[in-house]
Amino acid sequence: MAAPLAAPTDAAVLEALRAVRDPDLHQDIVSLGFVKDLRVCGGNVAFSIELTTPACPVKDLMKAQAEQAVRRLPGVGDVTVQMTARVTASRPLMGDKGMIPGVKNVIAVSSGKGGVGKSTIAVNLACALARAGAKVGILDADVYGPNVPLMLGVTGQPTTENKKIVPFEKYGLQVMSMALLVAEDQPVIWRGPMLHSAVRQFLFDVAWRDLDYLVVDLPPGTGDAQLSLSQQAHLMGAVIVTTPQDVSVLDVKKAIRMFQTVNVPVLGVVENMSWFTPPGSSERYHLFGQGGGQKIEREFGVPLLGQVPIEMAVREGGDSGRPITLAAPESASAKAMIDIAGRIAQRVSILNAE
Repeated sequence: MAAPLAAPTDAAVLEALRAVRDPDLHQDIVSLGFVKDLRVCGGNVAFSIELTTPACPVKDLMKAQAEQAVRRLPGVGDVTVQMTARVTASRPLMGDKGMIPGVKNVIAVSSGKGGVGKSTIAVNLACALARAGAKVGILDADVYGPNVPLMLGVTGQPTTENKKIVPFEKYGLQVMSMALLVAEDQPVIWRGPMLHSAVRQFLFDVAWRDLDYLVVDLPPGTGDAQLSLSQQAHLMGAVIVTTPQDVSVLDVKKAIRMFQTVNVPVLGVVENMSWFTPPGSSERYHLFGQGGGQKIEREFGVPLLGQVPIEMAVREGGDSGRPITLAAPESASAKAMIDIAGRIAQRVSILNAE
């Protein structure tokens, strides 16, 4: 009778895991320090892989590769791999100027013009990141048309604690908006200095708690709110929302140049309302033209993060206070936004590593 194979050593397991590489950071998971809590007991091997975001698009692939690599070792019986994440924080080049307490990464969602569905995209991206396991907040900085609370079904007046505004909580998100501070029918008529002060209060006087990502829904255009945000806070990057037609593409170019001027990386462009597919059909109708996102990608070298189709359920989810990424995650538009959220998290991890 053959003697049983000796159990693998810790060193042998780690060497086997060097075959698994992070496709974004271009290093193996051992060199990156992702392998944690390695335990070898007889032929049973258990360990964790700690990624830089829970929304990693290739998480399942890396888990399968790690399990296969260890199973090939002589003497291995059972392999248990647990996937965890610790989101890296973006840091300014010079000290901690502009860092918001309790926030690792600030992601601005902007658009060159109104009417492109920017707030809908911002809310659904925040929900998708939270759904993946990240700690997420959303700040509605669109002071002239704040509608994030409506889209999330948040009402009421905020409270304060230790001289800080306590954000609302909904669907695992921490939420703050100008709409929660003024009467529903009261217009906001502010000049630049007042807007500057309000943006600062929203950023630094809110008790954000241990956030991996703070998604900031900006007003459309390239005005005071955008400049105030970029001057006062350290922005990890900006996501720009557009629609396919040429007039929107022209406005996106201005938005990209604005963020480049204030040294904020553009993480990518989201093309919203890309096409419509009637119920019971598979044919795509490009109601607003096509190719706008690809044109921006070619001209500016800014990645097209994804295209979101038109679906009635997107509007219904926004009106009812239950975003489509939560209400109908298997729908075409929800799948597109969940995929885009993963790509944004991926870009944040890469830039933070650099």
